[in-house]
Amino acid sequence: MSRILIALGGNALGNSPQDQLKIAKESARPIVDLVERGHEIIIAHGNGPQVGMINSMMEDVNMPFPESVAMSQGYIGYHLQNGILEELNRRNINKPVVTLITQVVVDDKDEAFNNPTKPIGKFYTKEEAEKLEKEKTYKMVEDSGRGYRRVVPSPKPIDIVEKESVKALVEKGHIVITVGGGGIPVIKKGLGYEGVAGVIDKDLASEKMAELIDADYLFILTAVDRVAINFGKENQRDLEKMSVEEAYKYMEEKQFAPGSMLPKVLAAVEFVKSKKGRRAIIGSLEKAEDALNGDSGTLIY
Repeated sequence: MSRILIALGGNALGNSPQDQLKIAKESARPIVDLVERGHEIIIAHGNGPQVGMINSMMEDVNMPFPESVAMSQGYIGYHLQNGILEELNRRNINKPVVTLITQVVVDDKDEAFNNPTKPIGKFYTKEEAEKLEKEKTYKMVEDSGRGYRRVVPSPKPIDIVEKESVKALVEKGHIVITVGGGGIPVIKKGLGYEGVAGVIDKDLASEKMAELIDADYLFILTAVDRVAINFGKENQRDLEKMSVEEAYKYMEEKQFAPGSMLPKVLAAVEFVKSKKGRRAIIGSLEKAEDALNGDSGTLIY
C-alpha cells in the first residue's frame, strides 16, 4: 500500500459547472481503482479557469482574491467528492471523502508579487484585454496563441496551515481533497494569517503537501502519457524514466515549456529530493494504475 497525492489540473475540469461535474464523475473511476487496491489517496487540483470566473462574477461586491480562491476550493471540491463518493458506493466501498479548505503560507517578500505571471480566468481578444488593463488595471498577457488572459502573482509555498488535519484524516482512512487551486495564499500576521492576492502553482503546492504528509508518490497529471524531450520535433523522445540529474540537464537545455511541463518537472524533482525512496510520476489519470506499474507515465527518481 502506498500513500499517493494526485494533482489534477483546473483546465482539465471543463469550462462550466455542468462540464466540471461530468468530468469529476469520469475522473473518479481511475481514482477509485487505486483506492480499491488499498492505496491511500489525497487529491489536489488547479483552479485557473474557475477562480478567474468567480472573481469576475464577484467584482461588483469587491470580493477579495483570497476569498475567490476559497470559493473555488469549495465549488470544485464539492464536484470531486460527489463524483468519487458515487463511484465508491457503486463498488460498495465504505470510505469517507472530504474537501478541506486549505491555507498555504507564502513569503510577503516573494518576488512574484512584483511580477504577476499566473494566468487565470477566460480568454479575451486583444481589444478586450486592452480595455481591462485600462479600466481595471489588470495585467493581461497573450497565452499560447489562444487569446489574452489576466495574470496574477504566483508566490512559492513555504508551509501549509492545515497539514496536520490532512495527515490525521488520511490516517483515519479518509480520501482528502486539499490545496485546491494551489491553496489560499496567506502570510503570517500576528497570531493568525492574512490572505493575499495571488494563485499558487498547484503542482508546487501539491509537492509541498505531499512532502509534509509523508506521501510515497506524487502523481502529477498532464494531457500526455509521458514527458518528452524535443517535443513536437522529428526526434521527439518520450521518457519512461528520468533521474533528478537528467531532469536538471533537460531543464538547462530548456526542454520543458515554462507554462506547462516545467513546473510539473520542478515539483516532481523537489518531491523526489525531499526524502529517500520518494517517487514522482507525470502522466495521465486514465493510466494512473499502469503508471504505478511502470507501463505508462514518466517516473522521476
